[in-house]
Amino acid sequence: MTTADQSTDSTAPGAPVPGGGTAPGGTATLAGRIVARIGFGAMQLEHADRDAALAVLRQAVGAGVNHLDTAQFYGGCNALIRAALAPYPDDLVLASKVGADRDADGRLVPAQRPEQLRAQVEANLAALGVEQVGVVNLRRLDAAPGIIAEGDQLVDLDDQLAELVALRDAGKIGGVGLSNVSADQLEHAVPAGIACVQNLYSVLDRTAEPVLDRCREHGIAWAPFFPLGGAFPGRPKVTDTPTVVAIAAEVGVTPAQVGLAWLLSHYDGMLLIPGTSNPAHLAANIAAGDVRLPAASIAALDRLAPSN
Repeated sequence: MTTADQSTDSTAPGAPVPGGGTAPGGTATLAGRIVARIGFGAMQLEHADRDAALAVLRQAVGAGVNHLDTAQFYGGCNALIRAALAPYPDDLVLASKVGADRDADGRLVPAQRPEQLRAQVEANLAALGVEQVGVVNLRRLDAAPGIIAEGDQLVDLDDQLAELVALRDAGKIGGVGLSNVSADQLEHAVPAGIACVQNLYSVLDRTAEPVLDRCREHGIAWAPFFPLGGAFPGRPKVTDTPTVVAIAAEVGVTPAQVGLAWLLSHYDGMLLIPGTSNPAHLAANIAAGDVRLPAASIAALDRLAPSN
């Protein structure tokens, strides 16, 4: 993807999508395909009631969401997506993640070796019931948050990229993405053709800003995880932040919508993947694509965290 690719995208609310209807938050490019900038993250569905999970997935796609973020190691999320949506709409992009797995006791463990990455891709294909996963994001485990790779799980990035590029060349992956990487790692990987980057990022935590800057430079999509903060103990929640709460009251929206709208305003290639099993929360997340924050509000939000 090039910077020029991003310039052809529409970020206007209600922008059309290839499959018809409108795109929440406008559109951007992901692995050469046009998607709504507000997508859906499936991770929270692992512990949801099955019927509720199926209903919320159908609600999301019915509302114009055409980019779903999942992973085989999330538990039964891939099976839920297949049950809810197969046969899949032509414009739906399924993005999965590899680099971790579950052990016999269900604990999350590193799975960074190339042969493990290939096995995970095959498992995703089987569980989702597809011949190609639209995007596969490599979750590096060099640093927090989450589990850290040790021993034989310390694998060179080039070896991992070679395996994923081979799978892309074989048609099993539509695009290769990266997750939890540094700016130097992204720059090193760019020649392999990177479709998107997923890093921890929100209005309260912009330590990954240098990585986002590289995405801007190369026209790479950016899909921040935990976009509203608060996912780990001790991390503040965007929705509890006084400045965010005050702006929400002034604009007449929810604090969560303020946090999501700020992200959308921050980069045209921003793809949001908030997750929920609650239909009302899903509707509110999708409606955040129509929120336009005043310049003074954006400036106040910009001051909440340093860009370092």
